[in-house]
Amino acid sequence: MLMIISWLVGRKSGNSSFYNGDRKSPWLVVAFGMVGATLSGVTFISVPGEVGNSSFHYLQFVMGNVVGYVLIAFFLLPYYYRKNIISIYSVLEEKLGKSGYLTTSGFFILSKVMGAAFRLYLAALVIHMAISEPLSIPFGATVAFCLLLIWLYTVKSGIKTVVWSDTIQTAILLSAVVITIVVLFKQINAPVNNVIDEIFQSGIAKIWEFEWRSPNNFFKQFVAGVFVTIALNGFDQDIVQKNLTCKNSRKARSNMLVFSVMFAVAVFVFLALGALLYYYANTNGIEKPLQTDKLYPLIALNHLGVFVQVFFVLGISAAAFSSADSATTALTTAFSIDFLKIDRLQIKKQKRIRSFVHFLFSVLIFGVIILFYKLNNESVVVAIFKAAGYTYGPIFGVFLFVFFSKRIVRRRFVLPICLISPLITWATTLLSERFFNGYKFGFELIVVNTAITYVLLALVSKRH
Repeated sequence: MLMIISWLVGRKSGNSSFYNGDRKSPWLVVAFGMVGATLSGVTFISVPGEVGNSSFHYLQFVMGNVVGYVLIAFFLLPYYYRKNIISIYSVLEEKLGKSGYLTTSGFFILSKVMGAAFRLYLAALVIHMAISEPLSIPFGATVAFCLLLIWLYTVKSGIKTVVWSDTIQTAILLSAVVITIVVLFKQINAPVNNVIDEIFQSGIAKIWEFEWRSPNNFFKQFVAGVFVTIALNGFDQDIVQKNLTCKNSRKARSNMLVFSVMFAVAVFVFLALGALLYYYANTNGIEKPLQTDKLYPLIALNHLGVFVQVFFVLGISAAAFSSADSATTALTTAFSIDFLKIDRLQIKKQKRIRSFVHFLFSVLIFGVIILFYKLNNESVVVAIFKAAGYTYGPIFGVFLFVFFSKRIVRRRFVLPICLISPLITWATTLLSERFFNGYKFGFELIVVNTAITYVLLALVSKRH
């Protein structure tokens, strides 16, 4: 199906199709497709399981996400359209110079490689367990096939293909969840109202948390949700590139606003699925795995029949491909435009270099995934992924400084500051419980990271 979409989209594609989809993407299609890309394979298997650890507290974070999307829609997207850019990091060059601009782009590339590899790694493990392992196909071959397929259907038209393929993948992903919920209710064989009442009475569907020391505190989660959304969506080439395929900023704004509502609804459906999975496991005496990520795969692949098995594997595959295809396209765009400046070359040469860079990023992601697999220690892998997440704080801090400060930063300090601020943030998390009366950091870490970056940039800056 993906290869057919690629062929249909690619028939009338020009060179600019890879970067901005010729600015002809229907905004509603972009909005729906972004749901699958934003959820990813991590959400697909982690959010339902996380209900057992933190109930529905994640919705507090999602509320902040929605506010963040609204801010992006009204402030950032019109700005990017006015600048008529391909890589969003190019707007930094005027104030930070070449070194500061490339530093920010480099941090995005590092974060996106680690993030894309981690998400595809988790999904590939499930695909391997369900399909490849029974056929004696090695894990490496499973990952290589996935990345090769992604490269084949995105190499010609890039983001133009991704916009349409994401739509199909989102539909499959959400169908898998809805089908699982329906089958769970059928197997539970009890009135729906009774099941919902019991879930709420058990406390597993609790949303609000106001204990200030808890990492799930409402204000921490909400503010962090706003910051994370702006950093990971407003200043992320991957997400912004899809929005820039709309005809104009007004349609891009409509896309972002509608997407924010659909995203919130989709997350609530995943949380509802998680509550049902725990209820089903408790009423049927199923031993719950210690690692909550494994709850959904365990029940879907072993207890709900072949129909759910098939759709679960399709859903996790769609989630994996949806995040990986846009990631490789965004990485190719950022590196080709920011570092290689291929937009200044002849069209024919551009295409050849771009295809090669696209392939190299696929190989790089493959290498990182195999490294994760060889480590064979999930806590180490998660730690590496979290370390990559620290790099979005410096990106956000740099953008805020460029947008809101009239001072000029001394350019040679940009890279050292972007390296130091995540380390200071990490040290703060280690010392917080001892010195701040048991305070535990959660998602709000990105706020601290951003603030440290901004303050350090201000300290080494000079008047205009």
